[in-house]
Amino acid sequence: MPSEPTFASSAVLPTSSPAALSTDSISLNPNPLVRALGKPAEEFTRADIARFIADEGITMLNLRYVGGDGRLKELNFAIQSAAHLDRVLTMGERVDGSSLFGVVEATSSDPYVVPQLRTAHLNPFAALPALDIMCGFYDVEGSPLASAPQQVLRRAQEALEAETGCRLEALGELEYYLFSPADALFPVEEQRGYHEAAPFSKWSQIRTEVLWHLARMGCAVKYAHAEVGNFVTEGRQAVQQEIEFLPTDVTRAADQMVLAKWVVREVACSHGIEVSFSPKIAVGQAGSGMHFHTRLMKGGVNRLSDGAGLTDAARRLIGGYLSHAASLTAFGNTVPVSFLRLVPHQEAPTAICWGDRNRSVLVRVPLGWQNLDDRMFRDANPVEPAVGGLPSDSQTVELRSPDGSAAVHLLLAGVTVAARIGLTDSAMLEYANERYVSGDASKLSGLDQLPVSCAEAAGRLLAQRESYEALGVFPSSLIDSWAERLVALGDEDLREEIADARIQVEDLVARYFHIG
Repeated sequence: MPSEPTFASSAVLPTSSPAALSTDSISLNPNPLVRALGKPAEEFTRADIARFIADEGITMLNLRYVGGDGRLKELNFAIQSAAHLDRVLTMGERVDGSSLFGVVEATSSDPYVVPQLRTAHLNPFAALPALDIMCGFYDVEGSPLASAPQQVLRRAQEALEAETGCRLEALGELEYYLFSPADALFPVEEQRGYHEAAPFSKWSQIRTEVLWHLARMGCAVKYAHAEVGNFVTEGRQAVQQEIEFLPTDVTRAADQMVLAKWVVREVACSHGIEVSFSPKIAVGQAGSGMHFHTRLMKGGVNRLSDGAGLTDAARRLIGGYLSHAASLTAFGNTVPVSFLRLVPHQEAPTAICWGDRNRSVLVRVPLGWQNLDDRMFRDANPVEPAVGGLPSDSQTVELRSPDGSAAVHLLLAGVTVAARIGLTDSAMLEYANERYVSGDASKLSGLDQLPVSCAEAAGRLLAQRESYEALGVFPSSLIDSWAERLVALGDEDLREEIADARIQVEDLVARYFHIG
């Protein structure tokens, strides 16, 4: 592994007091509730929600939660009185757990869903003024439902913090394809869509609408853009786009990804076109991933970088990810077409390794604004005075294997488990150092490889189940049922069957077109 890079010293700034970056998070906040209530969402109370509903003439309340299939569910209430509203906000409602999750404990077949007030947001698509709130699941005793994916993720974060004092933050990248009749005017160019602008980029209004809705809903969105994948087949154009989020607590990051899929589908539907998060749409064309960047926070400080490169904690974190990468595919790549994307030479990882700014590796260390002062800003804007106190918390590491089929909460729970193992197992630093690559990972021999099927992913999960079940994070019954589900897909010999034309890729794509 190469030695740590050295960096030139920062430029000397003028002696005049530099301007500080603003810390105002309220005045320009796109979430109407934050602006109206004058406080961050984390501080919302029942009284706040009731006052906003009364002031804004809200007539409907929708409770939202994530089912076992990863999709957003809803329960609709017509607000009938202040008393009725307060009861729903406080007590929630009971739901049919067996229909939501398929496999639940007998004593948890009728769980409660209880609103998490910090998630309250206006519904951008409702015909009547409506407020939506995400919920948590609780059992008959009033305790968090142990088998609920959100609770598994919460336990993983709590175990990490208890053992290391750190919390994991994540940001997701959601890629998807839009499908519509081919446009003869400024036609799309195959595999040349990256950051393309209109009129060569199609359906830019969809991604801007999605971005605006998500921001108003309180999601920590970063940006949206056109992606590489563009192609035309049988008179139909497929155009790839991406939404990227800002780093936030892993529990919130998971909820935001589910909300984002819902919003993308709603907006696309309003334009009369289809959208798919499927990892592979056509052989030879760019697949769609759902990468996750993570950072390790302790005492409000990002522990991945010391300003001059990666810390040992960062390398240990990477080691944890690599050591559990194969079993993590059980949660991050959950349909047979997932493994048509994870093939060599397609900008998707296959080898278990990591590197700097290298898109062929499984774990990528992107640029992180390290060892920088305001020189770039002042070069671009010569009339500006010095800016002080630039944040140095932007370094992340990116896990590139997951795709749109991922069970997001379980995936991030698994990633958090791997992070804890990386930080607590003394062997993980060396494990990571031995798996650093600087070239094209797909051309290197001797590297461990990711699974090639859901069945193999299930086997790798069962082989490492102790890691996931430790400290009570993953229930053993969940591991068993999840592995059984993957094996039941029957894709052990999928690549051979495709090569022998016994299974058509088009049939697989159609079967899993609306996954996630």
